[in-house]
Amino acid sequence: MVDIDLVAPTHWWDSCRWCQRETGASFALNAMIEADQLVVLRGEPEWTKVPSESGAGQNIARCPTCKIALYSVYYANPAIAKLIRFVRVGTLDTPELLPPNAHIWTSEKQPWVVLSDKVPAFEVGYELEDIWPAERYAKLLKDHNVPAELSPEFP
Repeated sequence: MVDIDLVAPTHWWDSCRWCQRETGASFALNAMIEADQLVVLRGEPEWTKVPSESGAGQNIARCPTCKIALYSVYYANPAIAKLIRFVRVGTLDTPELLPPNAHIWTSEKQPWVVLSDKVPAFEVGYELEDIWPAERYAKLLKDHNVPAELSPEFP
């Protein structure tokens, strides 16, 4: 078993067909968080490298006991990949505390999925600075000396 702790993540509902196939569900609900803010409280995850739609691949941290995906590192943007983790909200003890604050890839959602009009929706990805709180986004770039132009659409 692996226990993790999150501090103030940004979370979204991803309806892209790749995530639908990968999760076996209609969408993936991820919490995006700075890597240095994700704390493994107990155990060590087992890493699995899998392909991704971008072709860059991703590493998935899985529970070594039950093999559930806990969080991922996506490599589509190498400048950011080492800084961000994508935590599967459904694996947390209290997933109800993290409703999505963005819907992405709505152009590929299942037609019977109804989205809330209270949450921003994007037909594809989005610009990270449009979703993350400005102070956290600026701190992420500053703390890791990442030029703003290296932060394209996510994920």
